[in-house]
Amino acid sequence: MAVSERLRLPALDGATEWLNSGPLGRAELRGRPVLVNFWTLTCINWLRQEPYVRAWARAYRDDGLVVIGVHTPEFSFEHDIDGVRQAVGTRDIDYPVAVDNDYEVWNAFDNHYWPALYFVDADGVIRDEHFGERRYEKSERVIQRLLGVERDLVPVDGLGVEADADWDHLRTPETYLGYGQSEHFASPDAATYDAPGAYELPENLPADHWALAGEWTIGAEKIVLDRAGGTLAFRFLARDAHLVLSPGGREPIPFRLLLDGAPPGPSHGVDVDEDGNGLLREGRLYQLVRQRDTVRERTLKITFLEPGAEAYVFTFG
Repeated sequence: MAVSERLRLPALDGATEWLNSGPLGRAELRGRPVLVNFWTLTCINWLRQEPYVRAWARAYRDDGLVVIGVHTPEFSFEHDIDGVRQAVGTRDIDYPVAVDNDYEVWNAFDNHYWPALYFVDADGVIRDEHFGERRYEKSERVIQRLLGVERDLVPVDGLGVEADADWDHLRTPETYLGYGQSEHFASPDAATYDAPGAYELPENLPADHWALAGEWTIGAEKIVLDRAGGTLAFRFLARDAHLVLSPGGREPIPFRLLLDGAPPGPSHGVDVDEDGNGLLREGRLYQLVRQRDTVRERTLKITFLEPGAEAYVFTFG
């Protein structure tokens, strides 16, 4: 692709479906500044960015800005259109969303990241781009320049999983559980791939490591609980701990969380009560822990009371 072509807004006709609008292309967007936001519903980085994108869409709509979300799935279950619709509703997204199940729009942009922002001027030229979180003030100033306006920045206060990370205390990295990208597995016996295996927790779990107890199948993308009562443990240092989970098409699966061997109390996340009880209903990111006092290294253990729970990746904030 020529440089001049890369700098222009690519076609969006590879989307498999549109939410909140009919299909949008260059003809419909001609003469309008556009902000394109690539996301996937389980991405904690996007969840923390989304309140800013949502606020910009509303604050600058009357100035001519068009915000387009492009949902390109990372995990298999994120291809489910009902799950995308639910995420759009839960996040109160009222701007157009292109469902990019075949990665056609992703590839047209030559994009490689969630989240990604592309800032397009009224002539269809991509004037700026940003990958990942933060840089919010600069991004909003770019929007204002594209629109030819200048005013105070929009106030944004993310709540729950949308709250900004506690970057000063975030030490544990994102950790995938499927063997395709997995690291730091600490159960005493070697992992068995693509077949059921019985596991035990180690006597001491090292920092930034995870382990299993019970009967699990470790696949390339995910781990799946084969028998009720299995436990997944992680030792981490961060304010927040999240886990991407899916019930795998089963009925809701109850689970119990312990933090350093006890109920989490005030350190529970939004998807767990003070006693550590939670319910896995649909495929999404679950916030298990939010430390509300001193942030310190902790060990979480999540036990699923029914089989079939699928776990994909731990993220922290």
